Amino acid sequence: MIKRCTLLDHNGWIPLRIALWPDSASDNDDDAQTMLSAPERYLVLVFVKENGEAAGFAEASLRTDYVNGTNSSPVAFLEGLYVHPASRGAGIARQLVTGVQQWAEQMGCTELASDALLDNAGSHAMHKALGFAETERVVYFLKPLHTLRA
Repeated sequence: MIKRCTLLDHNGWIPLRIALWPDSASDNDDDAQTMLSAPERYLVLVFVKENGEAAGFAEASLRTDYVNGTNSSPVAFLEGLYVHPASRGAGIARQLVTGVQQWAEQMGCTELASDALLDNAGSHAMHKALGFAETERVVYFLKPLHTLRA
């Protein structure tokens, strides 16, 4: 069963989020508050098994800034998708993405975008299996600036 997380009911989401992004554990409380306080901009779905255990989640947002490879605005963006390894191969990711698509269409979007790291071949294959098409590859660069302080 897929359920939408709310401020009052988001059991199971945070442990799965930590499994996907272990380095962001310290940001989870702030992220949860931000996302769950603005349902007009963010969506968090959790797949809950019959025994009540959370097996996967999807996070999405509406982006109004430029999204690489898209032609419209706002664009629904799949920010994160994770299924516990023991539950993979059962169609949970597909169900979660279908839920995100339905939300995106209700929000007036005509495109659903996502991204993955260049070396994450598993994510690339999953995106293709779920109907996404690769649009471009990007490498980001950063040059620190040292400003003079008076």
